[in-house]
This record gives sequence, structure tokens and C-alpha cells, in this order.
Amino acid sequence: MSETLLVQQQEHIAIITLNNPPANTWTIASLKQLENIITELNNNKRNCALIIHSNSEKFFSAGADLNTVNHRDKSLALEFAQAFGDAFQALSDYQGVSIAAITGYAMGGGLEAALCCDIRLCEQQAKMALPEASVGLLPCGLGTQQLPWLIGEGWAKRMILLGEHINAKQAVNIGLVQELVATGKVLTKALELAQLAAKQSPTALRHCKNLIMQARNNSMAEALQQERELFVQLWDDQNQQEGVSAFLEKRQPVWKP
Repeated sequence: MSETLLVQQQEHIAIITLNNPPANTWTIASLKQLENIITELNNNKRNCALIIHSNSEKFFSAGADLNTVNHRDKSLALEFAQAFGDAFQALSDYQGVSIAAITGYAMGGGLEAALCCDIRLCEQQAKMALPEASVGLLPCGLGTQQLPWLIGEGWAKRMILLGEHINAKQAVNIGLVQELVATGKVLTKALELAQLAAKQSPTALRHCKNLIMQARNNSMAEALQQERELFVQLWDDQNQQEGVSAFLEKRQPVWKP
């Protein structure tokens, strides 16, 4: 059996290709594989970015195969929900810059995977939805929490409670994705953005992402205090001196992972 997730490393960038045709549905095995991949990337000091994409123009990912939830066994339901939660929480907590390169349909757990990424790009034929309630289910891969934070409660309710499908232009307009590109070009654009991550101090990048993500839960007072503390901590890291020196000397910095 072929791997449902393929991983390719290009210098500091990991490219994760969804590889479960025809619709790139998630399985417990592929969710656990994703979780393990993220753990390995976080332990790889050279890695600073990942891209999730699909080779299919029609499907990014259709989410879960409904055949896998066509049963009455609550223990199996818990196992499936736990796998989604663990994998997508790991993706959300990834220490580098994560980019979802959305091609066609991103439905249910497919869209939830994209929501866990820092940046979302899509091609012009893309369509996105969280349609779980229409089949008696609900999003269990962080979708009910990520979506309203990213696009606001109103649009999140339209997509989750009403099951509305969003096309590529709408997705850009409501802030669900950051950029719309031509068919066949999204991976190229994602690679261009991922290359920018290598220009940042890896230490500063990790601290900045941590602070941005904490803004969802912490008060402004807590965040400001931690921001100052982390700023001063950078003086314990040689990348701070390298970055400033390189700028003043008009050269490219050489970062230490």
C-alpha cells in the first residue's frame, strides 16, 4: 500500500503531498502519520517551513471518507475524533511557517487541515466548506474553533450551520485565504513564500509565531509582558547579534538553527 502522505525536503522546506486518490480523504493512519511528520520537523533544526498540497487539481482533500463513520460504535468514533484532534493540533502548533496550497475541493477535514496552517493560498477552481452538519456530524479537527477566529463568527456560522460552500474569490474576500492564484500555480507561489521564511532568524521566527498564536487566548497585558521578556531573551541567542551585524554590514545574515 502506498503512503497517503508523501514528504519531500527542499533545503529548509518540507513539502507534504496528500496522496490518497481520488479525493485525498483522511484516515486514522494518515492522521497519525501527519502528527509524526510534524514531530520530526520540529526536531529538525534546519526546517523552518512546510507546505501541504495535492497533486490533484480537483481535490485538495474531501476530508473524512464517510464509509469510515458509517457505524454505531462510539469507541471507534472517539478514536477517529482523537486522531483528527491530535494531528491537526500538532499542525497548528508546528514551530515553523506552515502554508496550505489549496487546489480544488477542500471539504470538512480537508479545510480543517488548511485552517491549521499559518497561510492559505488557493487556485481559482477551489471550493471550501465544512458540511459535516448536513450528514449529522460536526467538525472535530478544530474547525469550530479555528474558523470563527480566522473569518469571524458570522461567516463561520454560515459555513458550519448553513453548510455554505465558498468559492475561491469569496474565500479571499472573507479572509479565509490570503491569495488567489491561477490553476497549476499554487505550489510555485507557496514555495516562493516558504523561501522567505529562511531569511528570518529561526529563533525570532519561533518567538514571533508563539506570540501571535497566544493572542487568541491571552490578555493584551499578558502578551505585552511576554513580548518584552522574549525580546530580551534574544540577547542569549547569537542570531540576534548576527542579524543586526549583517544589516549594518550590508550583507546576508548566516543564521544558526
